[in-house]
Amino acid sequence: MLTNGKLSYLCTRIKKETSNTLKMSVLTTERKKELFKTHGGSETNTGSTEAQIAMLTERIKHISGHMQKNKKDFGTNRGLIKLVGERKSLLSYLSKTDLEGYRKLLVTLNLRK
Repeated sequence: MLTNGKLSYLCTRIKKETSNTLKMSVLTTERKKELFKTHGGSETNTGSTEAQIAMLTERIKHISGHMQKNKKDFGTNRGLIKLVGERKSLLSYLSKTDLEGYRKLLVTLNLRK
């Protein structure tokens, strides 16, 4: 049976853990809006190919940094490979439909060296 002191301790601990996980988010709402405005044309244009590629690139950069520190995190590695494949397919679609936009996006995101 939990006493009042132990119960408040557990509640405080749960609040701290959930607040820490919220801070670990890679893309904040402001950053997403900024990416959509820069690459999609407006903050509400979330479906444009350029905006989706920019979002995937941000996530890939963050996960790559994590993988350099944690080399044996195989689950994250698999997720990273899936994200890279998804970005690759979106880039190939963009190159087929809008070659000039594809070239601009490569320069702005610094994807090819």
